[in-house]
Amino acid sequence: MSKNAREQCELCHREMENLTVHHLVPRQNTKRKHQDPGETVNICSACHRQIHALFDNKLLAKELNTLEKLCNEPQMQKFLAWVRKQDPGKRIAVHR
Repeated sequence: MSKNAREQCELCHREMENLTVHHLVPRQNTKRKHQDPGETVNICSACHRQIHALFDNKLLAKELNTLEKLCNEPQMQKFLAWVRKQDPGKRIAVHR
């Protein structure tokens, strides 16, 4: 992949230069138990920061542990509708 290649965030679907890896089951829940860290998704930093601003790791592990569940969560739906309209090159402030 070239240096300026853009990839699509799996949550907001914006084209971004750099994506982050989000563990659908937080690593804190699997690392201590020496379990497989499980599935990951590639998402933009704005979506990643918003997830962790809104939800604690316990809730993420038990209830929001798939891409579909995250996308269907009402607070995330509201954020995703807004962030999709934002410039992918601009840093997005996240809010609780």
